[in-house]
Amino acid sequence: MAKKQTAAANHPGTEDDPVFGYRALPDIADEMLDREGNVRPVWQRLLATLGRLDETELANRFARADRYLRDAGVYYRVYGAKEASDRSWPLSHIPVLIDEKEWAAVSQGLVQRAELLEKVVADIYGENRLVREGLLPPALVASNPEFLRPLVGVKPADGHFLHFVSFEIGRGPDGNWWVLSDRTEAPSGAGFALENRVATTRAFSNLYAETHVHRLAGFFG
Repeated sequence: MAKKQTAAANHPGTEDDPVFGYRALPDIADEMLDREGNVRPVWQRLLATLGRLDETELANRFARADRYLRDAGVYYRVYGAKEASDRSWPLSHIPVLIDEKEWAAVSQGLVQRAELLEKVVADIYGENRLVREGLLPPALVASNPEFLRPLVGVKPADGHFLHFVSFEIGRGPDGNWWVLSDRTEAPSGAGFALENRVATTRAFSNLYAETHVHRLAGFFG
């Protein structure tokens, strides 16, 4: 959601006026408001909940989420020139909400993308048609430090080269979702996703129960 400072930016709003003067930035797609400036349906329940909370209660709920992350030891490591340092994990207390129908279309596209990446890796370690037909520069493969030349021609026992695929997505200026990066290596970010969900659930436990948010347990199971 695009951020805009207003005179009431620190106030949660009211049930009658939950956005309290918030306006989308010009020419930037906004997650909460549509093109006409109306609150998207998927956000209405969350905003109604926030509108019933005063500033003290809202601050207490946010602090509850932050306290959970500290108690659970959630942090990220920054590697400097001489030594590494640990920093607190920055939690966005207000989650990004995506409508069920919109997410169905996004997830379908991500599944297709994952299947494409699987086929590309399978070809690189198999028939190598992409390089042979000039669709993939040879140097791009050969100079990659992650490319394991001794495994060319070796087929995985389960038939899959990629066991973990994740995508960083964001909404572009045209309102459509863009894939900003692909990740197929160690699933280090999965733990942060789970901890984010646990922390925000503790802040808004009743809201998560009422809105039937997609659970993450299936992935970890």
